[in-house]
Amino acid sequence: MDLEKLLTDRLVPAFATVAGEPVDPVVRRSQRADFQSDAALALARRLGRPPRVIAAEVLRHAELADLCSVAELSGPGFLNLTVSDATLTRLVSALAVSSRLGVPVVAAPETVVVDYSAPNVAKEMHVGHLRSTVIGDAAARLLEWLGHRVLRANHLGDWGTPFGMLIEHLADLGGADAAQELSMGDLDSFYKTARAKFDGDEAFRERSRRRVVALQGGDEATLRLWRLLVEQSERYFLTVYDLLDVTLTERDFHGESSYNDLLGAVVEDLDRLGLLRESEGAACVFPPGCAGRDGEPLPLIVRKSDGGYGYPATDLAAIRHRTATLGATRLLYVVGLPQRRHFEMVYAVAAQAGWLTPPARAEHVGFGSILGPDGRMLRSRAGGSVKLVGLLEEAIARATALARQRNPELGEAEAAEVGRAVGIGAIKYADLSSDRHRDYVLDWEGMLSLDGNTAPYLQYAYSRIQSIFRRAGVAACPEAGISLAEPAERALAFELLGFARVVDEVAVNLEFHRLAGYLYRLAATFSTFYERCPVLRTDGPVRESRLVLCDLTARVLRQGLHVLGIRTPERM
Repeated sequence: MDLEKLLTDRLVPAFATVAGEPVDPVVRRSQRADFQSDAALALARRLGRPPRVIAAEVLRHAELADLCSVAELSGPGFLNLTVSDATLTRLVSALAVSSRLGVPVVAAPETVVVDYSAPNVAKEMHVGHLRSTVIGDAAARLLEWLGHRVLRANHLGDWGTPFGMLIEHLADLGGADAAQELSMGDLDSFYKTARAKFDGDEAFRERSRRRVVALQGGDEATLRLWRLLVEQSERYFLTVYDLLDVTLTERDFHGESSYNDLLGAVVEDLDRLGLLRESEGAACVFPPGCAGRDGEPLPLIVRKSDGGYGYPATDLAAIRHRTATLGATRLLYVVGLPQRRHFEMVYAVAAQAGWLTPPARAEHVGFGSILGPDGRMLRSRAGGSVKLVGLLEEAIARATALARQRNPELGEAEAAEVGRAVGIGAIKYADLSSDRHRDYVLDWEGMLSLDGNTAPYLQYAYSRIQSIFRRAGVAACPEAGISLAEPAERALAFELLGFARVVDEVAVNLEFHRLAGYLYRLAATFSTFYERCPVLRTDGPVRESRLVLCDLTARVLRQGLHVLGIRTPERM
């Protein structure tokens, strides 16, 4: 059903015959025809022949008669291709009856681990966790829909020296009082109080150090307090995930502590393989190709000089476990771009050790920062990190107010439901519609607008289609004949047929702004279709055909937004 692929498949052998080697036809949409290939221009220098001559010869060899009504030379050597009405109608008709909208389940499913969100125990989630959580969840949703076995990994920060201080503060409060304070969800206050005691009380600081030793030594009383801290934090995290409407559950929590028993074996393996070197008392690996600004090799510290383990050891243990035990062949780490060098080194060492060898591979799904209106890192009025719950609640409140203002007929419950769907959708879409490699500015007015490339615009397009069927009092019949006589109908058909290609591309590059951009183009094209092609004011086969196009557009919008983790209200 992918027209671009169909045309490419027909041109590939023709170009290969002319060039004597495989050539990418570079088929793309064109304003001068439906599609255009300009590969002859690039091929001309290599073959030493005029591009028009090459293009003409390709045209003679290409079998396009059953797909195109017109295939002709243009300009210096372009191939302009106009798809026949019969071909377009046939493909859209097949799409209308496809339960998966033309997107097949993958032929060779993989086990994919998506490592994302990763908050720290005893700390509230802030706006810095938003991008990892939203991008990672979209990746998990998409790959799961395509048929892969997806394992979500929420790598909690639940271990290390700060926990001596936190557990000691917990012990000072007493079990019942501690549980009550933590259950109230004010983790920041708990952490700040513990930190203040650590910084200002030498006796507390010494007790905290002893707690670290007890924790690492497996002292049961200390472990009980640690578990309380972790459990209450996890409950809080789950409330945030529920509000954000992501698919992470309690089964997906995999803290740093879960790899403790594997760290010794990691060091032993690296040593046995001859990869470990001592540097200033620490056990390190110097991965090839990793050097600092001074050109000196950079060490990945696997075991510190005091015998403790840091993030590199835990990350290596995780890779070893995920590939050897879980059988994963694709590991996705949805972490900010500043961690790029760290992951490059970890992946390089894992490859050296034989834990990350083809077909297994690891990818750093990096992303930029969220900025405030001043172009700087988004901060609260007090200058601290913006709490994620506060951001989400503000989005819901703003969207609910707009929903009541726009549609006073909505009842209280429905207005609240629409407000949540639109508010959370706006937050997610603002993130996912931005190139993840770049920073973006959080703009309330822009992200909640019903105009432009926003979630509310797409959600409104979906709800408007639902209103068509409510007024018609009928459901679409996918098997009905389709007519594409009007230019706006053809334009909508082409956009609908592009869904599968975009999904395939995003599954590889995880650049969700490309899917968002496609959905926006689809909604905008539908708007033009709706204005120029009356649906309910027509009768007979034309009405049936246009209802099918409406239904197909709604289904693609709903599925595309579902992949992004965004709900589609029936009314707005």
